[in-house]
Amino acid sequence: MVSPARRVAFQILHDVEKGEFAADLLFQRTPHLSREDAGLATELVMGVLRYRPQLDFAIQFFGGRPAAKLDPEVANALRLGVYQLRYLDRVPRHAAVNESVDLVKLAKLTSASGLVNAILRKVDKRQLNWPSKSVELCLPEWLMLKWISNFGSDRIETIAHTLLQTPESYVRVPPGNVVIHNTLEPTEVPGAYLVRNEPNSSDLPCRVQDISSQAIVPLLRIEPGMTVLDTCAAPGNKTAQALESTTQVVACDASLPRLRALRTLGCPLVVADAATALPFDRRFDRILVDAPCSGTGTIRRNPEIKWRVRHSDFQVQQERQVRILRHALGLLKPGGRLVYSTCSLEPEENEQVIDIVRRWGITVLETIRRTPGYEPGDGFFAAVLTSQMSA
Repeated sequence: MVSPARRVAFQILHDVEKGEFAADLLFQRTPHLSREDAGLATELVMGVLRYRPQLDFAIQFFGGRPAAKLDPEVANALRLGVYQLRYLDRVPRHAAVNESVDLVKLAKLTSASGLVNAILRKVDKRQLNWPSKSVELCLPEWLMLKWISNFGSDRIETIAHTLLQTPESYVRVPPGNVVIHNTLEPTEVPGAYLVRNEPNSSDLPCRVQDISSQAIVPLLRIEPGMTVLDTCAAPGNKTAQALESTTQVVACDASLPRLRALRTLGCPLVVADAATALPFDRRFDRILVDAPCSGTGTIRRNPEIKWRVRHSDFQVQQERQVRILRHALGLLKPGGRLVYSTCSLEPEENEQVIDIVRRWGITVLETIRRTPGYEPGDGFFAAVLTSQMSA
């Protein structure tokens, strides 16, 4: 009999391989589970995705077979088993082994159940000599080398090890709200609180939003009465944050289904792809371009990104980001402020985009970078732009 947590984790890993995102699937498929099972399912899914190279090396070390040569369902059952046996202390050994065998049977691959059982019974917690630095850091080799070039070999160690950790939880409390809650701790970003002890989300007097995400909107310096355009608004956290300072916010997004989630905010919603055009005949005091990007700064939350992203993706993203900025800057009032931001660690999507904008005669007032392991929260980049210097 397979426990609900392991069954859900196994199914999610299968669907992630087909292109789904683990965090979305966990949100959709764990509410019916007990809190303990939901926590275990999350731990298993995220752990397997974070540590996959080490798990695959352990499968070959103990079993003599490369994970890549196994059926995907067999490989995932083994990864789940190895993760529990080597990385978790609270899981009984028999449960990790027997239920991994049962998962293979559940996938109608009974012929492989003996193999899974034999490999997992050999797995122990001895220190393994990883075959490469990329396996040790659990990164694709090309991405590891790119980050060493970008950040240096010392910093890459800190960044990579940070990305293997469970991210802290942060929430947004609008200014003026009194917070008396023993699980919330104030941070250096006004309105951003670190969540301690992981209470039930229904107990929180606020919305979940990473601290790095919360650090972007203040760069706009919104004042009451100003008009604000959020060009890539979904899922709406930054839109809601902008509404704390002014009621004149317009939210755009290319996706109607994603935009529908913003209806409760009470601001005008416009379906528009900013990379193509923006349907406005007026200008705005403040514009936020929280651009679509590779998301490499969010790998702690979305570890599958590091196995999906390709080097060519960064140039494709850059071209789209530049188009979005060109359209958005055309709607900025003289002396207004536009904030360009991404949750990417890549220069192609950050500094190189801003270098292109400078050639248009746009003034860059400031840039910030938040790097995992060096600043709390996700990795983020932001640049404050204006068409002419403000007073």
